[in-house]
Amino acid sequence: MEFSKLLISLFIFQVFFPCHMSIQAAPANSDLFREYIGAEFNNVKFSDVPINSNVEFHFILSFAIDYDSTTGSPSPTNGKFNVFWDSDNLSPSQVSSIKSTHSNVKVALSLGGDSVGDGYAYFDPSSVDSWVSNAVSSLTNIIQEYHLDGIDIDYEHFNADPDTFSECIGELIKTLKNNGVISFASIAPFDDDDVQSHYKALWKSYGDLIDYVNFQFYAYDQGTTVSQFMNYFNTQSSNYNGGKVLASFISDGSGGLTPENGFFTACSRLKSENKLHGIFVWSADDSKRNGFRYEKQSQALLAISH
Repeated sequence: MEFSKLLISLFIFQVFFPCHMSIQAAPANSDLFREYIGAEFNNVKFSDVPINSNVEFHFILSFAIDYDSTTGSPSPTNGKFNVFWDSDNLSPSQVSSIKSTHSNVKVALSLGGDSVGDGYAYFDPSSVDSWVSNAVSSLTNIIQEYHLDGIDIDYEHFNADPDTFSECIGELIKTLKNNGVISFASIAPFDDDDVQSHYKALWKSYGDLIDYVNFQFYAYDQGTTVSQFMNYFNTQSSNYNGGKVLASFISDGSGGLTPENGFFTACSRLKSENKLHGIFVWSADDSKRNGFRYEKQSQALLAISH
């Protein structure tokens, strides 16, 4: 009798306190490799980049910007996006071709970036509703024309407060996902107070819609050590709690922890802790001159049973 009471009480406990609600599954190791491409107009093509068939591979076109692209000094267009990447070499037909050749490849576009023309590229909405409406319309057209799968958010300069940024970007991602236009979204913050205030507001309100955090670890000082990198990684993982924070390096070696100085040591350590959610690189344009050696090494590490 006592035993059956215990079973009943255990059953009631399970009904009212199901385990999946109390414990959020932590992100685990992944075989995701991502690479920005097209910002520097040096004729790099998708087909130049080595693709390991045992990873999930994302190209990220850099950039689509809501500035006009016809004048000598571009000005903001309130969410009406234009293509600012090397579309001669990275065209809709080339997107279709690389995806049909490699079934593990998806292609995204990144919004914003650091600069446009000779100045900074600002996030500069007139109002939330008008910006979202324009952005959904213009980006849907570009994404469908180029056969794309996702978007990345890489605004780095802001003429709007964090809450406005959060609502604009969050509603954009939500609408594109609900409409079936994209299947994934990422953000690309770095360690700067103004940048972090905007992206952390977005994460707080819409983090459940953001699939990956392309944290720019290469924006830390050149000469970053393995132990510093591990500390930075853990700090940003708590800033974007529950998110898939990716490890990253810049292929011109200008900042952060470089492959020569222990990047892959750090990645192996993250992997042993079940925290290697993927690797991304800025950028294919710069890696072209060294034969993409570190892209090959990154993918080889990720392809080992994760």
